[in-house]
Amino acid sequence: MNWDWEKLRENQQKYEKNKGGSGGGPGMPRPPQMDEIFNKFKGFKFPGIFIGVIVLLILYLASSTFYTVDRSEVGVVQRFGKYNRLAQPGLNFKLPSGIEKVTKVNVRTPETEEFGVQAAESAGAYGNASESSLMLTGDLNVGVVPWIVQYRRADPRAYLFNVKDVISLLRNMSEATMRTVVGDRSINEVITERAQIAQAAREMLQSELDNAKAGIAIVNIEMKRTNVPEPVQASFNQVNQAIQEKEQTIYKAREEYNKAVPLARGEAKRVIKDAEGYAIDRVNRAQGDATRFLAVYDAYSQAKDVTRKRMYLETMLNVLPQIGAKYIIDSDQKNVLPLLNMGEGASTLSDRFLQKGE
Repeated sequence: MNWDWEKLRENQQKYEKNKGGSGGGPGMPRPPQMDEIFNKFKGFKFPGIFIGVIVLLILYLASSTFYTVDRSEVGVVQRFGKYNRLAQPGLNFKLPSGIEKVTKVNVRTPETEEFGVQAAESAGAYGNASESSLMLTGDLNVGVVPWIVQYRRADPRAYLFNVKDVISLLRNMSEATMRTVVGDRSINEVITERAQIAQAAREMLQSELDNAKAGIAIVNIEMKRTNVPEPVQASFNQVNQAIQEKEQTIYKAREEYNKAVPLARGEAKRVIKDAEGYAIDRVNRAQGDATRFLAVYDAYSQAKDVTRKRMYLETMLNVLPQIGAKYIIDSDQKNVLPLLNMGEGASTLSDRFLQKGE
């Protein structure tokens, strides 16, 4: 609003002439009166665009100061670019834009990073596997190892401010960790022990991310089907077949071993027991003979003549039945030829001599 100072000056001069110059001092112009100022404002009208700008400004301030955070998210509030506080789920208030800024971070929903999975699935036989899934095993074989990493943002502040590119860090550390774990195992272990490899890789990767303070929590690592590159697939199958045949031969040898060794051990134990029994029998027999001999000796020492005669008779009783014809000759007989009658009467004659001897 512009004042018409020329008109006001003319009115002042006319007023001084009429009132005798009483306008606040000689030669001083009279200031505008309040009723004149109100009359001026009564005639002034605000344009419509000015009102629209004011309404838009009010709406902008309201929209930039109130915001909502989803229940799976956390709001990270920055004041002049510096971290200030965390906003929990629900309706929240902040200072207008330019002063405070809020960044919403999902901290509950797991996200996924894939390594060589799409290339392996599209190649079918792993002919075009990506470089991230090609790994050298501990026995100097090359394997195609695709896997999936599931993670969530556990610490929003660390996730936003500690690392410039968190996803790139996650991918690089995941690949380095998996290569380390696979490099400590043979190709057969990599193919057959996927659960153990996934668990070891998860623990190692979480430790590395904690050291980097990336604000990421590893939920799970899933190992996909592991194989070898297509150019060496046939040779690898032949090696596996040879290994299986080797193991089968070993199992058969162990089976024969398990049959033969216990049988031999049982036979050895039986022979040992027989020998022990024979030794006990011989010892017992020897002890019995010694005891009997001592008993005979005791009897002989008490009555030598009687014992000598008894022993002679017992010996003759055992010896005579075992010989054929028996001839008992008188000590005075000089010629035994007439007595040797080789015929039927020999036994009778011998019997006669026996009777005579008796």
